[in-house]
Amino acid sequence: MVRFHGFSPRTGENCPPGQFAQTGKFGRMFPELRALTPSLDALEDLGDAMNDANPESPKGDNKDVPAGYTYLGQFIDHDITFDTTALQEIIVDPLAVRNFRTPMLDLDNLYGSGPSVQPYLYQLSDPELFLIGKTNAQPGGGDSSLPTQLPNDLPRAESGLAIIGDPRNDENLIVAQLHLAFLKFHNKIVAGIRDGSIQQESPIRKSAFEEARDLVIWHYQWIVLHDFLRRILDNEQLDQVLNGGRRFYKFEKEPFIPIEFSVAAYRLGHSMIRAIYDYNRVFTPRPGGVVPASLELLFNFTAKSGPQGEFTSVPIPSDWIIDWRRFFEIDPKVPVGFSRELDPFLVDPLKNLPNVPKPNSLAVRNLQRGRSVGLPSGQSIAKFMGFKPLAKSKIAQGPDGKVAKKHKFDIESPLWYYILKEAQIQGQGKRLGQVGSRIVAEVFVGLLQADSSSFLARNPDWKPTLPAEKAGTFTMADLLRFVDDINPIG
Repeated sequence: MVRFHGFSPRTGENCPPGQFAQTGKFGRMFPELRALTPSLDALEDLGDAMNDANPESPKGDNKDVPAGYTYLGQFIDHDITFDTTALQEIIVDPLAVRNFRTPMLDLDNLYGSGPSVQPYLYQLSDPELFLIGKTNAQPGGGDSSLPTQLPNDLPRAESGLAIIGDPRNDENLIVAQLHLAFLKFHNKIVAGIRDGSIQQESPIRKSAFEEARDLVIWHYQWIVLHDFLRRILDNEQLDQVLNGGRRFYKFEKEPFIPIEFSVAAYRLGHSMIRAIYDYNRVFTPRPGGVVPASLELLFNFTAKSGPQGEFTSVPIPSDWIIDWRRFFEIDPKVPVGFSRELDPFLVDPLKNLPNVPKPNSLAVRNLQRGRSVGLPSGQSIAKFMGFKPLAKSKIAQGPDGKVAKKHKFDIESPLWYYILKEAQIQGQGKRLGQVGSRIVAEVFVGLLQADSSSFLARNPDWKPTLPAEKAGTFTMADLLRFVDDINPIG
């Protein structure tokens, strides 16, 4: 049901190559530091302790980060990384792993290679516009009174598979609906350019498609940098990176994805996931709902959720159209749902992932993957960056900390665990701490600065031009208001 991405098997010693080794699509941010190689049993013990004991308690909610940002983070990940191979417990070499996604924030997961190369992503009669799918011709089981075949699903082949630039965006329903929102965002901008309500910014005359794509990408990059990252990072670290502070993420010619980022720091989103969601007026734990939107249901109503050939829940029924007001701060009259706090605890469904080989605990898999690619300890990276590492007594706190101390992880911690513990202690569960924030900030800013077509490289003083609640900025909530398809089922 849940699919995760791994690394190809390689043989060799479990130590990072020298700092002058040539970097591929994936690489190391700290090649000077030795790998942490605890036993697999110790990592399994720690992973089993990383469980959210009260997943529906409001005390564990992060009221600074609405629930939609969890899945925006996943959508962004699919824009910059795509590794098709499976997790192995043997040693792997990240320099040999191929990233099939360009490491740029360029929405190639949305646009693919464009209408001339991948015309099936676009409308046959008007290739400047994306295809938009319709909901199921059959009524849903939650509210059968809703109209059927509404324009609110991904476009799909006869098999049920989504016709989109990245199949992973149809692995859970929130990301699928987010991908759909970006398709509609592009189409709405094309319409505005054509009718003159949106002025072209480029001095060079472009087609409506090209101008819309540039506007979509720049506004998306702004959202990533000034909406998404501002919410989840220590802003002091982000500002230091933006203002030219010392960099640890370095590359000569082409940018790469550091494994310290992809295997540890950017897996912060696993801690943010809820077990159930307030999805719309039908699938909600609130009064009047039929059933809550559980993780299982959110994965079932997609085409990439189960064994191939068993896609029985697509196209989605109309009662599974998302109500975005419950995921982003759009309407003050509608209570928004929140992500879970950034801490070393994952909700119970992630302890028993279906349709994956053992270990089927996501926490255990993350920890073992960090070992297999030779990640350094969190403490060694903190010292290398000039930060004071977390005190042993702080790491030893809580049920997870007790297990960490048992295996001496209070002295040297697996990087992913350290970053989540740092978020719990330094960020009070609201945002990442120093090490996690610095790694994530440097990678995102570095990717933007390395992309000659990004707004940060071409025009760092640029401000968003599309309508927004606050002039001169642009948020995910502004994007959804602009699309004007916030809650189609009422």
